[in-house]
Amino acid sequence: MPQLHGALLDKLLPLLSAFTMAMTVPQVWQVWFGRDTGGVSLLSWSAYLLAAVLWMVHGLRRHDRAIWVACIGWILLDAAVVLGLLVR
Repeated sequence: MPQLHGALLDKLLPLLSAFTMAMTVPQVWQVWFGRDTGGVSLLSWSAYLLAAVLWMVHGLRRHDRAIWVACIGWILLDAAVVLGLLVR
């Protein structure tokens, strides 16, 4: 039974990662094209960016493609929000 859960989780996690990234796109859109940064925290998004970079380093060190590939998407999204906040 644990192997079944592991296999299911291995298939579910990449989908969940893509879903949560897609749910972040409206925040990026709002910062860049809605020109509304009210309620968007530079500190929070900078922390998310730092965490994604550290997770990517961890994934690269462990040679775990599932970790570092997802982190590329997160770094791009988090950096887009941070940069959008800095230029506004």
